[in-house]
Amino acid sequence: MNLLMNLILLFQEDFVDTGRVLLRGRRAEHIRKVHRAKVGDELTVGIAGGSIGKGTLRSLDKDTALMEISLTQNPPPPLPVTLVLALPRPKVLRRVLQTVTSMGVKKIYLVNAYRVEKSYWQSPFLTDDAIRQQLILGLEQARDTIMPEILLRPLFKPFVEDELPGIMAGTTALLADPGAGNECPRNLRGSITLAIGPEGGFIQYELDKLVESRFEPVSMGERILRVEAAVPALLARLL
Repeated sequence: MNLLMNLILLFQEDFVDTGRVLLRGRRAEHIRKVHRAKVGDELTVGIAGGSIGKGTLRSLDKDTALMEISLTQNPPPPLPVTLVLALPRPKVLRRVLQTVTSMGVKKIYLVNAYRVEKSYWQSPFLTDDAIRQQLILGLEQARDTIMPEILLRPLFKPFVEDELPGIMAGTTALLADPGAGNECPRNLRGSITLAIGPEGGFIQYELDKLVESRFEPVSMGERILRVEAAVPALLARLL
């Protein structure tokens, strides 16, 4: 038997009997076209919010995939990071959500900033279902099952003044700022709250408010990175 890579994420509604799941739609097509699995093959599976194991493919047609599953392993540990991210452009948001989910971030605050276009907050990519689809893809890529929590905060000042102090309490709070004098640290231990601005960065008022909240501005050097590059680069460097 051939144990194939990545993970098929399962949900309670997929179960047709104890230890048997029936998949339709994207996941069945993924098994057929991407994994190119055959009856008898074993695939890595995991139940959303729970354990990981293997699923033995018992039948496969153009519409459905039937598997017998055995779940025996815990999911990988989460990354000890709370991400405070200025809401990116909608297409960038999709990529960033997949990336940070696959890296193990479990709490993400999407916040407003002066350089965030108002139209971004009305994007269809920001609906619960659209966000959930990106998180599922990130979990499947990383062979994880624990869904991140995404929280939308469209008012910057109330969030920073009223909510952020409690979020960052007991953590190392870092503010990504290309103009900072301090170099971004490496291989930190303990929990981290990481704030990253929009394309063009936070304006000075926003930087000042975050510093007042005891965030430490840090930089990775002179190069200016796009959000989708800066987020994984910072996470990899810190942890």
